[in-house]
Amino acid sequence: MSVDRLRDVELFAELDDDQLAWLARAGTPLRLRDGEVLFDDGQVATHFYVLLAGELLITQVLDGWEHVLSRHSATIAADPHAVRGPGAKPRAAHQFTGELPMLAGGDYVAKATAVGDTELISYDKETFLRMLVRCPQVCRVMVPVLAWRIHSQETQAGRRATLEGVGKLTAGLAHELNNPTAAVVRSAGELELTVPDLAAWANEWGAHATPGERALLDDFTARVTAGEGVIRPRDALDAAEVADDLIDWFEPRNVDRAGEFATILADHGVHPALLGEFAAGVRAEVLPVAVACLCFSLHTRSLVADVSEAGQRIEALVATARSYTNLDRAPVQDIDLVEGLEATLAMLAPNLNGIRIRRDYGDLPLVAVRPGELNQVWSNLIDNAIHAMGGEGELRVSTRVEGGNAVVEIRDSGPGIAQDVLPSLFQPFFTTKDIGRGTGLGLYLSRNIITQHHNGSIDVSSRPGDTRFTVLLPLARYMSTA
Repeated sequence: MSVDRLRDVELFAELDDDQLAWLARAGTPLRLRDGEVLFDDGQVATHFYVLLAGELLITQVLDGWEHVLSRHSATIAADPHAVRGPGAKPRAAHQFTGELPMLAGGDYVAKATAVGDTELISYDKETFLRMLVRCPQVCRVMVPVLAWRIHSQETQAGRRATLEGVGKLTAGLAHELNNPTAAVVRSAGELELTVPDLAAWANEWGAHATPGERALLDDFTARVTAGEGVIRPRDALDAAEVADDLIDWFEPRNVDRAGEFATILADHGVHPALLGEFAAGVRAEVLPVAVACLCFSLHTRSLVADVSEAGQRIEALVATARSYTNLDRAPVQDIDLVEGLEATLAMLAPNLNGIRIRRDYGDLPLVAVRPGELNQVWSNLIDNAIHAMGGEGELRVSTRVEGGNAVVEIRDSGPGIAQDVLPSLFQPFFTTKDIGRGTGLGLYLSRNIITQHHNGSIDVSSRPGDTRFTVLLPLARYMSTA
């Protein structure tokens, strides 16, 4: 590698000839063809790379999808007139990669793939660290790029967390809305068939019944609806037996559609003895019409009640979603923390199948927080607990007041976290999940939300069967303007 070739690299622009000559000798030239992988996500980091020609595509697989994080171009890096706006990628950031794991230790946190014919020079870890000592001018270029990259990763992770939150919200709503929506559709369809029958029988009843009989039917319908004198079937078998008895009761009284009417009455708890009390006040010739009107009226009311109940459930779910996302609300509010925890549990309901939930909510005053951000924290902690338990176990969510702080504790019965791992949990890019399942920024961002935006703290302790994350939020009103 020629000294002149390295001198064109901004990272090395301030070095003298001796320093450049050492770098040329110490480095290993590399050539990659289009599509060749320089390093992979999760691979042990062994080298620092400087891009001399071509391009590198930096990607990361998350939940089965490959996301483009960045693109390094030697052409842009070599163009001093490249337009860069505020907060945009620094020109020097196009020229090198792999420095972060070299400095922090560990694995590469993304995948680098050559775009077209690409030329690089690589330095192993020992040589890279010697470079920083022998060529301190390199640090003046590298440190601002490092700061930009960490900030950029945080921003992207925050956006992904928001999108993941929207995805979980959508999945939770779709799951929870399925039953009440199906109930509305089913009941509306039955009403469409029932109402014309009710109208026809009501007309016939009105034409033949006496005022006293009409009043008696209205009163009996109201009593059954209120549950007076009815005997609700214990199960489907009990309801079938009552329906059979009603069919036998109908037979000598010439009641049409006996099977259909018997099923409706049995479901409403009307038994032959109760129906006999009603029949005693109605003339025999109009009794079949009275029974038909009674059945269609009860069935119609039941369907309307089903629609109303489903509508209230949908309304409650929408309210929960609004609570979780805090739409149309100020960023900082005095809120009930339990409301946010419950909204989060509701949104994650599809993932909680097979997991027992234990709640222990102590009395808490309203706390001044950023609810939207705080719900991201609860989502992250609960989602991590679900992942740790493998879909079965016990999740414990508790709140209490302790020493001037509101305390939220989220515990799981999973296998626990190794003691040597605990100190690294809140570090950026650290993850215990499989490659492609986590960014390593969830807990890091959660800690920032708690400590920087709420002046609180978040701690973790773990042993097999009991991992707990404890969040402390000051009750005294404090809120960062960040």
